[in-house]
Amino acid sequence: MIRKSGCVGSLFILLFISDVLSDKVIVDPSKCKVWGPGLTPDKIVHPARYFFIETFDKHGRINRPLPEKFNVKIIGTGPYGACRYQQNQIDRGDGSVIIRYKIIEWCDDIQISVKYNGSDIGDSPYHIRGRVHSSKCYCPQDLSTWLYNNKCPKQIEKITWDLQAFKKVNFTAIRTNLIKRYGGNPGGVSFCNYVIKNQEIYRTCHGKYTGFKMFPDATLLALGKVVMLPDMEFFINLGDWPLSKKGGQQRTSGPYPIFSWCGSSDSHDIVLPTYDLMESTLENMGRVSLDMLSAQEEEFSWKDKEDKAFWRGRDSRQERLDLVKLSRKYPNLINASLTNFFFFKDAELELGPKEAHIPFTEFFKFKYLINIDGTVAAYRMPFLLAGNSVVLKQESPFYEHFYSELKPLKHYIPLKRDLSDLIEKIQWAKKHESKVKEIIQNAREYVNENLLPVDIFCYHMVLFKEWSSRLISDITIDKDMEKVEQDFTCKCERHHIRDEL
Repeated sequence: MIRKSGCVGSLFILLFISDVLSDKVIVDPSKCKVWGPGLTPDKIVHPARYFFIETFDKHGRINRPLPEKFNVKIIGTGPYGACRYQQNQIDRGDGSVIIRYKIIEWCDDIQISVKYNGSDIGDSPYHIRGRVHSSKCYCPQDLSTWLYNNKCPKQIEKITWDLQAFKKVNFTAIRTNLIKRYGGNPGGVSFCNYVIKNQEIYRTCHGKYTGFKMFPDATLLALGKVVMLPDMEFFINLGDWPLSKKGGQQRTSGPYPIFSWCGSSDSHDIVLPTYDLMESTLENMGRVSLDMLSAQEEEFSWKDKEDKAFWRGRDSRQERLDLVKLSRKYPNLINASLTNFFFFKDAELELGPKEAHIPFTEFFKFKYLINIDGTVAAYRMPFLLAGNSVVLKQESPFYEHFYSELKPLKHYIPLKRDLSDLIEKIQWAKKHESKVKEIIQNAREYVNENLLPVDIFCYHMVLFKEWSSRLISDITIDKDMEKVEQDFTCKCERHHIRDEL
């Protein structure tokens, strides 16, 4: 009798282990979790809405790609009958999926149905009463309501740090000298002076190369469709190099306030999310092929990746040339090549021929991705962190708006400025796979908590709210300023109460 019981118990354990180790994934819809800003599209408006699904089976959290897609439908009434929308799914390869969708015009009283194998998951269907607008519709919420709906933080430490030198700003007193200081060389520095008043946007640009004004234009126009912008004035640098240098020639009462996309340890620039990051936010499910959501799709599993460090880019820094030399010395450890010779044209004889560009998603064929500065910080860093490879990041005086929150050996593997420890760090990573996977997971968690579209919108508006409160001069529109015309496909009627800032 005892022997029979033991056999039955052993058989049960064997069946359990066999089920766990098999490749078969059976999702339990009743245990799946669904969350994210895309479930409240009446309150949170983005070019592409999105939400997350975390899957479970009878043993617990699933940590591998799913065999089937979710059946997601948006049901409602639009101007041409049934609600028109686009939708796709991003399998992150760890049992979680990102669902994103784009409303084409507007939809009334929608239901978001999320099913797996015919069964509803989470609280599906999700009912949203009233009208849901496209991001192309002009329907701004008052600032306090918008910040609350988007769950934006009241303060962001990096913004507080950037603004510490600018307690009060009087542009009437400093505007002329600021323009003279940075606009004295028309062939060099390019920047724009923006004024936002009563939800209208005006600018005057200075310098020879002002084409990049399209990025702050697009940012302000997109934000202006969904939130009431505070009246304010600012100057934005259209180049990559930070402008407001510490210890340099400044005004007697302190540094000049300049918004930039890149900061440095020797500058006072007020750092915004880069134009790459903002464009990927505004063109999500649009004309960009890479954004902070699509970068998370697992195309290459860890076991199928090449066990090498990888890098591609142009010759905009000496260390990039040094990296290619290391790659040729250690081809079993590094795959690195230059895609263009512009700054060091003579180096092509030694380090050429130049390699063709490859899609960014192909980077993730490799386990270890090297991030080296270009002329300033390499703006690819957010997208590298979002993928399922580990980032080896060079020490740098340059930074994007979020770098101060990243921790070495938690979010990335640090490299010395001169890359003298690169081989050692690659060999360390090879020997510590479990730690490397932990770093990758931490990085992806950081991305999903800080660098997704809702976070990039929030960063701008928290900064603009705080910045506008420090302006003590009147907000005036100069006669030479050009108006940036708002464009929209529809308009809703709301009674706006402008916040007291």
